[in-house]
Amino acid sequence: MGEHDGHRDRLRKRFLEQGMDVLQDDQVLELLLFYALPRRDTNDLARKLLKHFGSIAAVLEAPLQELKTVGGIGESAAVLLHLITPLARRYLLSRVSPGVVLTSTQACGEYLLPYFFGATEELVYLLCLDGRCRVLACRLLQRGGINSASFSLRKVAEVAISSHASSVVLAHNHTSGVALPSQADLETTRMVRSTLLPLDISLADHIIVADNDFVSMAESGYLHTL
Repeated sequence: MGEHDGHRDRLRKRFLEQGMDVLQDDQVLELLLFYALPRRDTNDLARKLLKHFGSIAAVLEAPLQELKTVGGIGESAAVLLHLITPLARRYLLSRVSPGVVLTSTQACGEYLLPYFFGATEELVYLLCLDGRCRVLACRLLQRGGINSASFSLRKVAEVAISSHASSVVLAHNHTSGVALPSQADLETTRMVRSTLLPLDISLADHIIVADNDFVSMAESGYLHTL
């Protein structure tokens, strides 16, 4: 066994015995890259990635083509790195319990956060609840933001009706990292509430997500001013 193989085995053993918390960021990436580049020294590549992107988060959220601009990162390594964030999102969503009862703003926000995990584009979801605040469905309305021209009030109504919802929570994310509602967000919220009112479906809240935080328009008092 060569020195290169011995180093890999030691790093792998350290992870298995002590967990990821004992590893530095470059060692985490190095360990991951073992499985895409079995015959290369991945330590230098891991350091190059961190230098280029600045953090593990930025590496794992980077577009596929930008990953491949880093010398030594080919298709297999880029795909492996690009897979991690959507895989983590799928893991989080698999833990979301259908039929759970959400009786508070905090519970609704925490339920919705996994739907936006790692998102690099704006997404709009409609969380549908029955009369006991039990989750009936959480449907993606569109990609591209709540203020885009493609946002459909008709689709909001169709999803709410088909789910037999008594109330709904509208949710979207701000990729800017700032969760405060814009004037356009307020106007869209008003229109959604007006659309649902004749259907006897209430808009319980509009939650705006940014990074791993959220703002409730109901709790913040915005809904009462519309």
